[in-house]
Amino acid sequence: MEIINSTTADIDAIFDLLNSGTAYQHRIGAKPWAGFERELIETDVREKRAWKIVENGTMVCTFSLTFNDPDIWQEKDTPDAIYIHRISVHPDHHGKGYVKKIVEWSKAYAKSLNKTLVRMDTTGGNDKLNNYYVSCGFTLLGTVHVPKSPALPAHYTGGYSALFELAV
Repeated sequence: MEIINSTTADIDAIFDLLNSGTAYQHRIGAKPWAGFERELIETDVREKRAWKIVENGTMVCTFSLTFNDPDIWQEKDTPDAIYIHRISVHPDHHGKGYVKKIVEWSKAYAKSLNKTLVRMDTTGGNDKLNNYYVSCGFTLLGTVHVPKSPALPAHYTGGYSALFELAV
């Protein structure tokens, strides 16, 4: 298993994984993602913030990082953190602990950048997912109302996000 930057050649595969993640959210009754603009993913790739987990030559997971997140974290946004977004695991690889591998990798990556925190958010109200992130080492800090922002994907509009933080 390796975690490496995604390339422009991966963009369609990233969308396949994101779409399968959305389908999974629908199946389990969670608030689903509302789709992602291609430009967002292209920017993540171009700025080397899109990552993939490759297992035996196959992309099995995708995620993105940012170095600030003021629209979601608001006044709690800090340059001391990296922010994990858009984790999606191929359905054939659910249950193999990839999120925990991302968390461990993110802690080391944050340290290499002299950051002290790893943060993430998810739609508020999903207790099963919230508990899973806590089991990965995160502390649930609470929920925030996310104001409408053209910088955010549509599923954030007018909703609530649960905020998670992990010291490194």
